[in-house]
Amino acid sequence: MVPRVAPLRPGRLVGIDVARTVALLGMIATHVLDGRTASGDLTLVQSVAGGRASALFAVLAGVSIALISGGTEPVRGAERTRTVLGLAARAVLVAAIGLVLGGLETGLAIILAYYGVLFLLGLPFVALRALPLAVLAGVWLVVAPVVSHLVRPELPERVYESPDLGRLAEPGPLLADLLLSGFYPALPWLAYLLAGMAIGRTDLSGWRTPLRLAAAGAGLAVVATAVSRLFTASLEVRTALVPYRVTTEEQVLRILADSQHGSTPTGGAWQWLLVVSPHSATPLDLAHTIGTSMAVIGVALVLVAVLPRWGRAGLAVVAGAGAMPLSLYTLHVVMRTPEVWPAEVEGSFGQHVLVVLGTGAVFALLGRRGPLEWVVGWPGRRLRRGRVRPLDATRSSGTCP
Repeated sequence: MVPRVAPLRPGRLVGIDVARTVALLGMIATHVLDGRTASGDLTLVQSVAGGRASALFAVLAGVSIALISGGTEPVRGAERTRTVLGLAARAVLVAAIGLVLGGLETGLAIILAYYGVLFLLGLPFVALRALPLAVLAGVWLVVAPVVSHLVRPELPERVYESPDLGRLAEPGPLLADLLLSGFYPALPWLAYLLAGMAIGRTDLSGWRTPLRLAAAGAGLAVVATAVSRLFTASLEVRTALVPYRVTTEEQVLRILADSQHGSTPTGGAWQWLLVVSPHSATPLDLAHTIGTSMAVIGVALVLVAVLPRWGRAGLAVVAGAGAMPLSLYTLHVVMRTPEVWPAEVEGSFGQHVLVVLGTGAVFALLGRRGPLEWVVGWPGRRLRRGRVRPLDATRSSGTCP
């Protein structure tokens, strides 16, 4: 018999930690590795992780909210009030960490301030069950991009920098950035959070439901891309997207392979809402990346479900980084500053991965929370002190960056 080990804490969904680790490594790869080859083609890593890793983080954030707020059975009454207050405090602290990191010289688009706002936007929906959340996510991924397309031309001019503490002096432009015009706009990204909450409200035990989740996600991603390709095959659509020259479908797809840095061009043609392009927050791109996120989460849960206990224990150590993504994302960002090791040279990706996975493994073996996870979770623990909590809400949450 395999002895009880710290990584296999009762009720913890190791598969969710595996998915978080995949998201964290994908985001690090897009930060550190070159996005283009010497010939100008998109690299394999960028084509796979670009736009999808951050979306996976957002979906997993929704899963975390659902698990913290009761899992398959939403908390009620006074317990719901305490949970919402704890999540609100967590959101504010995550956003504050993001604003501090935004002031560092990293050249990165720091996601945490946006995530804090995203958490706050998700709080009104913690009482909902899986089906209403899934329906609402489907409606939101259509409506929010249209609203964004109409509203963004009326907003203050966008600042192409990560939000930092200095931006607090101009709350209006900062709020516009965080909600609609920034790198990770919280309003359309709420579709990710709602989809993740729907997943977290589902019974994820065993392998059958996760397998159906993975299959549905893969199907959604393929269909969204296929529909977009039908539109971009039209000369009328291509002309609207690139009005200054005649383009073939291949040329347009090459343009769309690049990141849109958060949203479609402000004031651009409405046909931009028909594309699938990294960080474009269009209806079809949101659907595609929700689908890929579902597939990764489902496969990770299936993998854990079919492994023997010793295999799950080993995987929990290897994926220990997924139990402390906030701390390790922050560490990765600090490591990207010029004053901190490693230097930005070829091979530094491996050094980032070694530090992240090694640190996560050590904390997993010791059965310890990440330091920042402990900090942002403290208000919620204080509010729930002395109360009995659902098993899957105590150990399976984590805080996605």
